[in-house]
Amino acid sequence: MAGQLAIFWTPAGITLDSLGTKQLVDVTDGDTPNIRMPIRMLSIDTPETYPDGPRLDAAFAALVPWIESGTAPIDPVLAQALLPKLRAPQPVSRHKAAGERAKAAFLRLLEERLVRPDGSRRALFLRTADTPFDKNGRLLAYVAPSYSRAELETLSRRERATFNLLLVEAGWAAPFVLYPSIPGELDLPLLHAAARGAIAEGRGIWADPLLLLPYEFRALERLAQLRARLEKGEKPPPAELWSWTSRYCADMTTRLLYRPQRYVEVAPEDRLFIWPEDVREAVARLGLSPAPSTVAIG
Repeated sequence: MAGQLAIFWTPAGITLDSLGTKQLVDVTDGDTPNIRMPIRMLSIDTPETYPDGPRLDAAFAALVPWIESGTAPIDPVLAQALLPKLRAPQPVSRHKAAGERAKAAFLRLLEERLVRPDGSRRALFLRTADTPFDKNGRLLAYVAPSYSRAELETLSRRERATFNLLLVEAGWAAPFVLYPSIPGELDLPLLHAAARGAIAEGRGIWADPLLLLPYEFRALERLAQLRARLEKGEKPPPAELWSWTSRYCADMTTRLLYRPQRYVEVAPEDRLFIWPEDVREAVARLGLSPAPSTVAIG
């Protein structure tokens, strides 16, 4: 007679088909299917290409009087920074157009970097960070051309740069370092310098000072959805009113920690974003201190 199981276990993990269906490419052997799945490139953020421009332009336009009235759940400092971008003509359509240009820039980089001198194509090199998958089931990784050992011996770290770094350098990606997936001690200075140079010289997305940064666009999209709910008569709890932006921000040059809606007090290249549930650990591990505006009363 077979014995009953005496082990009970609930595995940690996420369902990896939450962002579209994973496609089967081929099978190596009886227990190794190879699939096609999306990768979210770490430490960068490019403008979005999905928005319905005309519809969302109207929704974003409706945010302006709400914010100006002082009744929207937004910090005055953040409101002052975002209102000029919202007042610019067709902010969503412009953001989407920038997203298409960023995608084209990435495709050009792929063609330039993945072709060997003999015309053959290189494979990709991937490196994950502390968290291998995001909540949408995408692999979180740094992506670069795959070089042979002999080639690596002749290339500097800068010469074998990841596409993540190259997109920031070209100005088509905003730096988006998110704790705990921080680049290593040799790579973070390269990313920081690339972002600072792109911003200072107005490359790519930085050529338009009124362009919504990708994480700003997504936050405002959530704020527009919140406004629509309120217009319908819904009464969300106070905490939910402010949840449209929730990541804290640390200045990587001063180690000062800012409340979620005060990230604009930090230069874009210096921002380290931290989820609320990770703040305690990040403060301890990185030696962060609260910024004056974080502890100010009123």
